[in-house]
Amino acid sequence: MEILKKIYEKFKNLDKKKRMSLIAIFAIVFVMVWAFVSAGIITANFNRAQLKGNENEQKVDALGIIITETKDGKKYFEIYGETGNYSNDHNVATLHNVIGNFYKDNKVAMSFQSSKGTYNETTGVITLYENTYIVLEDYTSLNTDKLTWSGSDKETVAEGNVLIKKNGEMIATAQKGFISPGYEKFKIAGKTTTKIFENKGDK
Repeated sequence: MEILKKIYEKFKNLDKKKRMSLIAIFAIVFVMVWAFVSAGIITANFNRAQLKGNENEQKVDALGIIITETKDGKKYFEIYGETGNYSNDHNVATLHNVIGNFYKDNKVAMSFQSSKGTYNETTGVITLYENTYIVLEDYTSLNTDKLTWSGSDKETVAEGNVLIKKNGEMIATAQKGFISPGYEKFKIAGKTTTKIFENKGDK
C-alpha cells in the first residue's frame, strides 16, 4: 500500500505533459499486452473445424475456423476466424474477425487481429485486410490496411496507412512497412513521417 502511495505522489508531482504522456504509454502497453495474450489464449482453445467428404471434396464449418502450419516440429502460425468459408476448388480460406500468432522457435513472436483475412493453401500466403493491428514481442505495434505474410523466411509486408508505435519512444507513419523474417526489425518506405521521443514523452 505504501508503495502505491509513493508512486501516486510521484505521479502527481509530474507536470501535465509528462502525466499525459505516461498515461498514453500505459494505455498503449495495456492494449498491446491484451492483444498479445488474448490471441494466444483464444487460439489455444480451438481446433480446426473440418468436414471431409469424398477424396476430392473438402468443406470447413463456417463457425470457429482455425488454420495452423507446423513443419518438422516447428509451429509457424495459427490463424483463427470467428466465421469463414473454405473451398479446395480455389484453395483459399476466407476468415472474418481474425486473430492469431506467428511463431519463431516455437514461441509467439507476433500477434495480430483483423476484420478479414485469407489463407492460400497453394502458396501458403496469409493476407489480412481492413483494420489490421499487430504487436511484436517487444511490444512494437503496427496498424495497417493490409498485411501480407509469405513465409517465415520472407519479409512481412504492410501496405496502406501504416502506423508504427514503439514503446513510447517512436511513432512513424508510412505508405509501406516491412517486418524482417525474424520479426525483430522493421523498415518503412514511401511518404513517411517519424517522431522520436526522449525521456518518456519529451520530443
